[in-house]
Amino acid sequence: MNPLELLFQPGIVQTVVLGSALLGSLAGALGAFAVLRQQSLLGDALSHATLPGVCLGFLVAGTRDLGAILLGAFLAGALAALSVMLITRATRLKTDAALGIVLSVFFAVGVVLLTLAQGRPGAAQAGLSTFLFGQAAAILRADLWIMGGVAALASGTLAALWKEVKLVTFDPDYARALGLPVLAIEATITLLIALAIVVGLQLAGVILMVALLIAPAAAARQWVQSLGAMVWLSAAFGAAAGVTGALISASARGLATGPVVVLVASAVVLVSLVAAPGRGLVWRWLREARARRAIAGRRVLAAFQGIAEAHGDRTYPTEEGMVETLIGRPAPGVMDRLERDGFIRRVDHPPETTRHWELTEKGHARADRERGDRKP
Repeated sequence: MNPLELLFQPGIVQTVVLGSALLGSLAGALGAFAVLRQQSLLGDALSHATLPGVCLGFLVAGTRDLGAILLGAFLAGALAALSVMLITRATRLKTDAALGIVLSVFFAVGVVLLTLAQGRPGAAQAGLSTFLFGQAAAILRADLWIMGGVAALASGTLAALWKEVKLVTFDPDYARALGLPVLAIEATITLLIALAIVVGLQLAGVILMVALLIAPAAAARQWVQSLGAMVWLSAAFGAAAGVTGALISASARGLATGPVVVLVASAVVLVSLVAAPGRGLVWRWLREARARRAIAGRRVLAAFQGIAEAHGDRTYPTEEGMVETLIGRPAPGVMDRLERDGFIRRVDHPPETTRHWELTEKGHARADRERGDRKP
């Protein structure tokens, strides 16, 4: 069936698509702050840190109680976030080292607890291992209300604290000097990210959830210059990746939704890195090529003017070989471009038959201007 036709089919497909859109937009918007604060590893650490909470929630409830599992995951993620903040402030370790320590320790504890939990009766039916990579088919209509509630909470919090969050994101030292509660604001953003990770466990799982946080934000950063635009565009990229990935996975039997959503988001990042205006690799290559051509043209004009001044003749016909002797062979097409732009013109210089050029008045003016710019 065509993926677009699946969108209008009632049942699990619509639920998964809506859930993917909500999760993608939520994770994309919050991921923008992790990227700008240079804490991309934070999402990875928090997502891996939720695993022991998932296992403890199952062990305490004794069954696959989704409420208990998600509560345990959130508490574990919040504890991991607070641990990172405590390590960075109580020791001399940098944030990346603290994140690496917390990620490794919490995930190791989670693997141990997962092994213990899988030995309990009913563990096979609980499907705890699905929380590692996600299982979109397990999303229920009731889960959409939870995702929507978390999205509303995150949106309301960001709207209420927008100026403070913006200042803390870009200049925490200045915010601290103004007397703002920087630590509390950072903790609030981190807890919102932890909430987004928790609600996304069923779809993307512990391992892949970080990609939904970072990929849309990394892509949006290539297209815009302001925080507000980045947050909105990142949310849009996340929602689009979620819907597209869900529809692709629904159109092929046995294709997991979470990994497909991540692959779509990664494709958006790749396109953005290559083609985004101003920042993309293509635009950077074009700028560098224009700069190289401009430098080559200036060197040729300077060489022509130097030869003309040495002979005391502003219209002295210069052979191309003389220019090559002075500055080396010009880049292909430079002479033709200078002639086309009116800086030089081709002239005959009998009895010689090789190509000769002379500076036009426009070329002299340009060379004089360039020489003037180079003077101290």
